[in-house]
Amino acid sequence: MVRHLPHAGFLRASLAVVAVSLVLSGDPTLKAQPQAPQGKDASWQPLFDGKTLANWQSTKFIGEGAVQVEDGQIIMEAGRNLTGITWAGSTLPTTNYELSLQAMRVEGGDFFAGVTFPVAGSFCSLILGGWGGTVVGLSSINGMDASENETTQSMDFEGGRWYSVRVRVTPEKIEAWLDERQIIAQGIKGKKIDTRIEVDASRPLGVASWRTKAAVRDIRLRRLEQRR
Repeated sequence: MVRHLPHAGFLRASLAVVAVSLVLSGDPTLKAQPQAPQGKDASWQPLFDGKTLANWQSTKFIGEGAVQVEDGQIIMEAGRNLTGITWAGSTLPTTNYELSLQAMRVEGGDFFAGVTFPVAGSFCSLILGGWGGTVVGLSSINGMDASENETTQSMDFEGGRWYSVRVRVTPEKIEAWLDERQIIAQGIKGKKIDTRIEVDASRPLGVASWRTKAAVRDIRLRRLEQRR
């Protein structure tokens, strides 16, 4: 007996139905792709080419770990204390801008993304997973760091997972999002904004980790229209 094979169109349709069924049933083998920065378009300027450390340099901390590019990621090995990268390219805006990146804690148990950025005539750091692995906040506000000011909060972070980070700086406030969930909306009028002395070498723009192997990728910046 000769059996006829199903028509190719029928096979494609059947596979499509199976794929939809898996998504709707929440099949754990299907992993969501990392979210792109909200409103990502031609206005976003890439700051990392995915291949080299062009426009970046390994931050000159004391006892820093090695920094290299692998598979489109910047890998920062755990140092005696801090390891990081610092922007060495063209001048960047100091207000009315957004910065986005993805960061991962590869190994270790402390902050995997200490993101330092310009704020008008000064600088500030967003700390993710510090002080033993869970503290999130801005360092520093009126001399108080991420563990002791009004932005302080506690979050659990999974090792080996990419987190999408976005920071917005305007003359009125510093805002931050983690995986598109807003976690900080800090007014800065009348506040002293600064960095802790340990990360001053990250200025004007940098990412650092503390005794933790970390990875970063997809670093971008866009300017915002000034509000009148």
